[in-house]
Amino acid sequence: MAYDEGLAEILRGDLSDEDGVTEKKMFGGLCFMLNGNMLCGVHKGGGMFRVGKDNHARALQIDGAQEMAFTGRPMGGMVDVSDAAMADDARRAQLMALARDFVDGLPAK
Repeated sequence: MAYDEGLAEILRGDLSDEDGVTEKKMFGGLCFMLNGNMLCGVHKGGGMFRVGKDNHARALQIDGAQEMAFTGRPMGGMVDVSDAAMADDARRAQLMALARDFVDGLPAK
């Protein structure tokens, strides 16, 4: 398994009351989709949130969040999150709120 199943369970719990959430294996990890749009996910060594470019700077101010650069180039609007930040309810909730703010504005796929 290329991701921490415990972190995946934490996100499942966070999203359990949401309609339109599905899971999809991507990026060597597991992504959670909201109405067909990527919202967040887990990978080896932590997680990720799709916060959008407008929320990107605010997300990077949260301890444990950093630029996502799987390919060596930063991916705008995406943040990589440490295991510790993923396990912290308050920090994860802040990141999830930024991701929801962005993804809720996208058309369903």
